[in-house]
Amino acid sequence: MNLQDFTSNPSVSAEIAKSVEETLRQIGEDPNREGLRKTPHRVGEALQFLCKGYNEDAEAILRSALFEEDYRQMVVVKDIDFYSLCEHHMLPFFGKVHVAYIPNGRITGLSKIARVVDVYARRLQVQERLTTQIKECIQNTLDPLGVMVVIEAEHLCMQMRGVQKQHAMTVTSDFTGVFNQAKTREEFMKLIK
Repeated sequence: MNLQDFTSNPSVSAEIAKSVEETLRQIGEDPNREGLRKTPHRVGEALQFLCKGYNEDAEAILRSALFEEDYRQMVVVKDIDFYSLCEHHMLPFFGKVHVAYIPNGRITGLSKIARVVDVYARRLQVQERLTTQIKECIQNTLDPLGVMVVIEAEHLCMQMRGVQKQHAMTVTSDFTGVFNQAKTREEFMKLIK
């Protein structure tokens, strides 16, 4: 079974439920205990929701609201909340995404930028790849003069287990085009602070 099947097939919940029930037994729990009876089914539905980005086309979302516009200044959408699952431990990581692009004759609906973030965040991820996927999607679809993406996130795999550093924040960035110029990057960083 591939991930596309996993997120689009309603009967998959039953298969996941069987696995979760067995996992509960393996950790010493009783899956028939009152509080756990529906847990395997709930976990199946939750995983399907949390991984629904595999069935969505981020570039199509941007193309659905493309407009010709002669605007060549920075467009910034900042503080986009996101939630994702780390592909190494399947534990959540979450935070804010900040996106800027400088149009080259075309703009997109602002809400579409936030939806692109959700498409890629709703997959098993690493923060570095998430940053690059958002950037590449906007660059490939809008063909702007440049794109920059900054993500600030907390990772429960670092906070709950392992090194257990409660206040560690991970920041990643990626950029293209005019954002290769330090002055343009600095302007963006000032705008998101």
